[in-house]
Amino acid sequence: MSDEKAGVRDVESSHSSRTADEDLAHEGVRTVEATHKVFGKYSKWFLFLSLGLAAYIYSLDGTTTYSYLSFATSSFGGHTLVSTIQTAQSIIIAVGKPVIAKIADVKSRGAAYVLVLLFYVIGYIVIAAAPRVQAIAGGMVIYAMGYTGLQLLTQIIIADITTLKWRGLVSALMSLPFVINAFVGSNISANILAGAGWRWGYGMFAILVPAALLPLIITLLWAQRKAKKQGLIVKTERQGSILQKVVEDAVKLDILGLAILGTSVALILLPLTLAETADKGWKNPSMIAMEVIGILLLPVFLFYSWKFAKYPVVPKRFLQNKTVVLAALIGAFDFVSFYLSFTYLYSFVVIVKPWPLLHANYFIQSQTVTLTVFAIVAGIILRFFRRYKYVLIAGLSIRLLGAGLMIHSRGANASDAEVVWSQLLQGIGGGMAAVTSQVGAQASVKHADTAMVTAVVLLCTEIGGAIGSAIAGSIWSSMMPKQLAEHLPFVDEATRAELFGSLYVVAAQPRGSPIREGVILAYDEVMKWLCIAATIFAIPPLLISLFMPNWYLGDAQNAVEGVDLAGQAVDEATGETKNAPVVNEKA
Repeated sequence: MSDEKAGVRDVESSHSSRTADEDLAHEGVRTVEATHKVFGKYSKWFLFLSLGLAAYIYSLDGTTTYSYLSFATSSFGGHTLVSTIQTAQSIIIAVGKPVIAKIADVKSRGAAYVLVLLFYVIGYIVIAAAPRVQAIAGGMVIYAMGYTGLQLLTQIIIADITTLKWRGLVSALMSLPFVINAFVGSNISANILAGAGWRWGYGMFAILVPAALLPLIITLLWAQRKAKKQGLIVKTERQGSILQKVVEDAVKLDILGLAILGTSVALILLPLTLAETADKGWKNPSMIAMEVIGILLLPVFLFYSWKFAKYPVVPKRFLQNKTVVLAALIGAFDFVSFYLSFTYLYSFVVIVKPWPLLHANYFIQSQTVTLTVFAIVAGIILRFFRRYKYVLIAGLSIRLLGAGLMIHSRGANASDAEVVWSQLLQGIGGGMAAVTSQVGAQASVKHADTAMVTAVVLLCTEIGGAIGSAIAGSIWSSMMPKQLAEHLPFVDEATRAELFGSLYVVAAQPRGSPIREGVILAYDEVMKWLCIAATIFAIPPLLISLFMPNWYLGDAQNAVEGVDLAGQAVDEATGETKNAPVVNEKA
C-alpha cells in the first residue's frame, strides 16, 4: 500500500462521526488558533523561550525530588508507606492526562496552565509543611496532577505552535534539559539533603515553578486578550442560571466519562503495583476483583462515550483511526519492554558490577541522555525528509537490538563496554521511536483532537509501564528466593531472606566472598529472564510499526485538514497560507 493510500482511511475515520455541535466543546482550540493571528516574530520567540523555561523546571523537578521521598517519610517513621505513595502518584499521573487535556480543549491552554500551577504549588506547600506522613501522601497526590499536567501541556502547546515538519525537533528539544539535569540534579539533591533538608527540597519548587511558568502563562493570556480585542475570538452569550452553566460545563468536560475512565485505569493499575507486597500476592481475591472490574469498566466507558456522551473524552473516531491505535500500542508494548529490564537494573549493577555508586548513577542515566540526544537527531531527520515511518522502524529495530544485547551482557564478567552499549542502543532507538510515533498520531487527527489524542497515547504508554513493572516484580519475587537457595545452600533461610530484602545487607558482603558471589549468580540468573522477557516484548512494537501510515510532514498543523496554525487553508506545495492577513511582526 502506498503512503498516500495508507493515509486515506485515517483521513476518512478522522472526519467521520464529527459533528458541528461537538466543535462547541473545543473553545480552547479555537482560541489558540486565533492567537496565532496576533503573534509576531518577537512574541513568538518569547513563547518558545517560555516553553523552554517550563521544560527546564519540569526536568529539574523530575531529577531531584524523587530522592527526597524516602527521607521525608522516614522522618515520621513511615518509610514503609513509600510504595503506597508512589502507587497513588503513578495512578494520578496516568489518569490526570485526559482531565488536563479536556480542560485545555474546553477552556483554554492558558487556563489549563494556571490550574496545573495551582496543583503544583499547593501540593509542594502541603509536603514542605507536612506535620505527619499522611500529609506528605496527600501533597504528593495533589502535586502529581500538576506534574502530569505540565508534561502533557508542553506537548500540546508544541503541537499548537509548530507545523508538522518542525514538531518532532521542537518536541525533542524540550527534553534537552534532562541531559544537563541527569548529572546536575543528583548533585543538587545530595547537597539539599546534606544541608537544608527535604522540606526545603520540596518547598523551593513552590517558588521556582511559579517563577518558571508565569512567563508562559502571561504570554498565552496576553495573546488571548489581544485576539479578543481584535474580534478574532467571538464569545457566545451563555443563557441560564449559574447552575445551568455549571451543568453545561460538566457536560462539555464529560465529567462522568472522565470519572469512569479514571476509575477503570486506577483499578487496573492498583493491583499491578500492589500485588507484589499484598498478602498472598495475586492469590489475594481483592487483587483479582479490582483487575477484573477495572477491565470490565473499559467497554462500559466506551459504550457510554459512543452512545450517551455529548462531548466524549474518547470519540469512536479515535479507535477507527489506525495511526492513533497503532501509536498507542507501540507506546504500551515499548514501555512494558523498557520497565521489564529497567525496574531492577540499578539494584543489579550495584550488586553485580564493581563500580562506585557515582558510576552506577551515571550508567542508569545513560539511557535517558542518549534517548534525548537521538530524539533530537530524529527530529532533524523528520524536518528534512518529511516522513516518519522508516525512522520509527529503524528506532524500534535498534531498541530491540539493545534489549537483546542485555541478555548476553548482563553477567558479572561481561565487558563493561558491552553492558553500557546495551543501554545506549536502547536509548538511541527509544528516542527515535518516541518522537516519530507521537508526531504520527498528532498528524492523523484534526487540531481539535490533538490534545486528547496526545493524552490517550501517553495514558496507554503509562499503563504499559505499570504492566512492565508488575511483571518484573512478579518474576523477581518468585525467582530470586529460589535462586538464592540454589546458590547459597550453606546459608540459613533467615539470612537469605535478609539478602533478598535489602541491598545494604548484600553490599555489606565483600566482593569475592562466598555469599556475595552466590548473590551475584542469583542476580545474574534472574536478570537473564527479565532481559529475555524485555526482548520478547520489544518485538511487537517493531511488527506494529510496519503497518503505520506514513503521513507527509509539511507546513500544516496536521495532515488531514490542510490548515495552518491559525486554522487557515495552506498550500502544501508552497507552504504559503491562502488569504493570510498581515500581522505586525514586532508584536
